[in-house]
Amino acid sequence: MITRSKQQFHGVCEFMRGGKKHAKLTELSSRLPERARRFTLCTLIPGASIGYHVHNNECELTYFLEGYGRVQDDDAFHDIGPGDSMVVFSGHGHAIENTGDRDLIYVTAVIRE
Repeated sequence: MITRSKQQFHGVCEFMRGGKKHAKLTELSSRLPERARRFTLCTLIPGASIGYHVHNNECELTYFLEGYGRVQDDDAFHDIGPGDSMVVFSGHGHAIENTGDRDLIYVTAVIRE
């Protein structure tokens, strides 16, 4: 199934999960498999963040395309950049912050267990 760019939903989420500023979200597919909750292109402007949250009964896969940031993976903090990826398993949490001077752009998929 193909979802053309004009069929993708574009939105903005203010203070996502208690984070700073806003996240621009593009839902990349008009239909997802039953166990998939999200398949999204995310853009965080400089200084924006997604607040710390825990995933229960699902995992999140993230691939960073452009920009630089810092992620919290449970209690650990890591600097990230283009080509890095992250998996958050059920029962674990994370946060993402754009620490660079240009947009932090990444693709994320959330899969239910």
